[in-house]
Amino acid sequence: MSLLKTITKLSFLTLVLFITAQSVSYADGGFPVRPGRLLIAPSVSYFFANSQWDSTGVKKAFANNGRFSSVGVTLYAEYGISRKFAAVASVPFVYNMYTQNTAPTSTNSSGLADMETGLRYYLANIDFIYYFSIQGTAITPLYSNNASLGYGQEGAELKLAFSGTGKLGTLSTYFNAADGIRQYFGTNGPIQNRYNATFGLSLDEEYENQISATVSGIYSQSNDKRFSVIPETNKDFSFLQASIGFGHSFTRETSLFLSGGRFLTGRNTGIGTSVSLAFIYRLDYR
Repeated sequence: MSLLKTITKLSFLTLVLFITAQSVSYADGGFPVRPGRLLIAPSVSYFFANSQWDSTGVKKAFANNGRFSSVGVTLYAEYGISRKFAAVASVPFVYNMYTQNTAPTSTNSSGLADMETGLRYYLANIDFIYYFSIQGTAITPLYSNNASLGYGQEGAELKLAFSGTGKLGTLSTYFNAADGIRQYFGTNGPIQNRYNATFGLSLDEEYENQISATVSGIYSQSNDKRFSVIPETNKDFSFLQASIGFGHSFTRETSLFLSGGRFLTGRNTGIGTSVSLAFIYRLDYR
């Protein structure tokens, strides 16, 4: 397989991180995007939790047999500006629902959440096998006076990513690791460390079918120690999540990715399970 075709396939795979983890809006990748190439990835995800870890990490059920669920629809786009720069953006819509045995037995909220727009710079590569990038991202709430959709605060993030390819016997492998520091601006705006690492394996020489495993998490600090069943509204918390996924490329332009994840450990957060499905499409304008 040519280097160009390999990078084309891998550019699909790095988008997987963006859609696999509920509450972790990653859009990572050291792999470069060809100038003039537009990647579009609409996705739908489902998140469920009926128990939590308290502020000391002790597991307990939600009060009154409570159950939280969330359906998210997100549109992500990435455009190669030049060999060194790419622009990224994502717009999510969420529908949250919480049910319990006592009144009110059901509450729900919905709307556009936090938009993210960013610029990625490809720092360097080693023999066109290992790639390094840095990305700056602005977070902009698309709502007001709705505390169930997020912090309602603007924010900024700086993230480093490292990606590469390899071999496992006769099969091709890839990996991606990223770590970002995010700060929200406003009253008790949290500072967060958001990290992830993915290892993937292509099941055929044409990169048509892939499997992957991802470990990701957030460590968030704030003077606001309150707990909410809605993960996106907690400010002082942490969690570690594991996800597995399967991807299939129908053509060089289209791919589909299915993934599922589970929170492994945490503090002051719900114990979540998530599934997601994404369609990834590529357009070339040059």
